[in-house]
Amino acid sequence: MIKKNKINILKKLKDRDILYQITNKKKLFTILNEKNINLYCGFDLTADSLHIGHLIQLFTLKYFQELGHKPIIILGGATSLIGDPSFRFKKRKINSIDIINIWFHKISIQIKNILDFNCGKNSAIIINNYDWFHKINILSFLKKIGRYFCVNHMMNKDFIKNRIINNEINGISFTEFSYNLLQSYDFAYLNKNFNVILQLGGSDQWGNITSGINLIKKMYKKKVFGITTNLIVKNDGTKFGKTEKKTIWLDKNKTNPYKFFQFWLNIPDSLIFKFLYMFTNLKLETINDFKKKKNNIKKNSPQYLLAEYMTKIIHGKYNLILSKKITNILFYKKIQNLSKNDYSILLNNINSITITIDNKISSLQEILILSKFASSYSQASRLIESNCIYINNEKISTISFIFTKYHKKFNHFTLLRKGKKKFCLIYWK
Repeated sequence: MIKKNKINILKKLKDRDILYQITNKKKLFTILNEKNINLYCGFDLTADSLHIGHLIQLFTLKYFQELGHKPIIILGGATSLIGDPSFRFKKRKINSIDIINIWFHKISIQIKNILDFNCGKNSAIIINNYDWFHKINILSFLKKIGRYFCVNHMMNKDFIKNRIINNEINGISFTEFSYNLLQSYDFAYLNKNFNVILQLGGSDQWGNITSGINLIKKMYKKKVFGITTNLIVKNDGTKFGKTEKKTIWLDKNKTNPYKFFQFWLNIPDSLIFKFLYMFTNLKLETINDFKKKKNNIKKNSPQYLLAEYMTKIIHGKYNLILSKKITNILFYKKIQNLSKNDYSILLNNINSITITIDNKISSLQEILILSKFASSYSQASRLIESNCIYINNEKISTISFIFTKYHKKFNHFTLLRKGKKKFCLIYWK
């Protein structure tokens, strides 16, 4: 008998524009309303930090956990040594097991800031699939698992075909081809040892998930399920989580809280409400009401609301307060009102360069190169001539500009700006 008051998690995910695909929706809906389940999501260790593109899966696991379900995270110490070929046009860089183990511990800390690991029966757990794969003999694996996979069916999976079609010269290595077997076995292992009946992944993981479902059906005669979430993409169709050049990491040492805050603050209007639905737990009615309002004040904008929410949940209240203070210093305070303490805060939290007396650097072109605003003297000159360079919020259009004591606030600080939003603090030592 279905519990009438039980929250329909599948409808909730659909309403928030998170749910993309689902296997056997009616059966899963019935099970979720009758009992709490164990579900899992896997992340390969391809870097020492997760990025914001991973957050939808983590937040979805959190939704399930809040309803009493138990989330299990697999960090792929073994599968990271192989490399997932899903919708990639070239082979991933493979790292050593020692590096992967270091990354395992770093990423575990990030996940523990999002999911609850101390809430009783449904406490989250993190597992390394290297724990079982390094014990498996290759012959027994091929005999036990390989016999359930048909090469013809594997060749028809989109993520395999894409690699072959888009890279006819190198194609796909057998190592990468076997990744599908390994991830499928992860699901089978968790089903047998942890009673996991649901796998969660991004939409690019559909092929791997369905392979795992089929393996469990053949091996254990059990019915299990899969859910994929919408991939977060920008207006140009590229994956969300990465900017033109830089990934927005969860590790504050790779993307500091201020930059993290600013990233969300600059989400375009065309995407902001979609992201409020997907990334926050605000009630849909609240977001829809907000959608009807017109806010000309930046601090009352939906972007500001999203930036506050995301920064607090990932970096904590202190770093949110600090990020808002830096934002206020850079965008709302007049340069003549900045205190020495304001400059000290900027020095430790935004892009900065230190110039010593021995360096004997005073030309603006040299400074633009050091600040990485320009890659050459010619590019630096073009930036100056295009009127997009500011010194202490004063526009500079003279290529021969030379820094003097006048430009050094409190004898040490100069605020350099490129365009409207790129800053660098120069510290004259």
